Amino acid sequence: MLTVMRGVPKHVIDAMQSGNAFNVFGLDAATAGGLAFLQAELEKRDPKVREPLTSVTWMRDIVAKSGGGWVDFTSVINVDYATPGANSLGIIGGQTTAIPVMQADLSKDVYPVYNWGHILKVPYIDMKKAQNIGRSLDDLLDKGIKLDWNKTLDEFVYTGYGSYYGLVNQTTITAVTADNGAAGTATWATKTPTEILSDINTILNDCWAASEYDISGIPNHILIPPVQYGQLTEPMTIAGASSIMEYVMKNNVARQQGVDLQILPSRWCIGAGTGTTDRMVAYVNDEDRVYFDIPVPINRAMTMPSVLDAAYLTLYLGQLGVVKFLYTQPAEYMDGI
Repeated sequence: MLTVMRGVPKHVIDAMQSGNAFNVFGLDAATAGGLAFLQAELEKRDPKVREPLTSVTWMRDIVAKSGGGWVDFTSVINVDYATPGANSLGIIGGQTTAIPVMQADLSKDVYPVYNWGHILKVPYIDMKKAQNIGRSLDDLLDKGIKLDWNKTLDEFVYTGYGSYYGLVNQTTITAVTADNGAAGTATWATKTPTEILSDINTILNDCWAASEYDISGIPNHILIPPVQYGQLTEPMTIAGASSIMEYVMKNNVARQQGVDLQILPSRWCIGAGTGTTDRMVAYVNDEDRVYFDIPVPINRAMTMPSVLDAAYLTLYLGQLGVVKFLYTQPAEYMDGI
């Protein structure tokens, strides 16, 4: 034992052999270096690097159109139809000489595109040190940059940027307040399963009516705060076999009309309503109704050594657009749930 642990003071060895942990760690400055070496030799290191906990859900809740190259703006062409005069129905009788003429009014909506950039800096000396322990500093920082890109997209999609808004806070989409239930409040925590279903059917019916009862105008995507989502998973009764979610999914208006409805949790709905109340967001998740552009996906634009920084610098670039609600009728917010 003394031969194997050469250089470690005898009183440390004696303390370890006797099992006296207090003597091992109660060391003076002269002994600390030897113990540090001993602890390093005896430690079992987990090779996995723990990354931060995070949530990115934009790819679940919206269609992204990728490609198009470096641009300043994206645009959408709209058309409205109209027939002038009193005979808008176009019915021609024996005494009718007025035949309506169809007209088309074309317009264009223009949306900005934002540039995104990040620099990955790998110090040369740190890179060499990392190689000695079998790690790649470049890979670690690369993951961090890609996480930042996705977090940026997440915020763009749900809350927007500047004067342009996202899925949960559009000013052009109708926002209503949930009705009070039998308990006297509007929150789902105090409502019965039937009252919760009524709130969901109300928002579905409102969108359907605003879309002139076009089936494609019935929302197929509903976002609610995680707490309310948890309430939907609770059983109907104490001894019930089915949950409120199963009851709602079976009896909602969308299902009865052949629309595949999804109800999903989103942290961005927390406090998004008027007066920081929780908000339910209903819309049609389809590229013909709402989408956003990624003209240039994230990419490594260039890499160069910097003598002044004693490091390698890599520039990451990309472009992203804003959320485009092509139709606002099939979308609605309900606050106070």
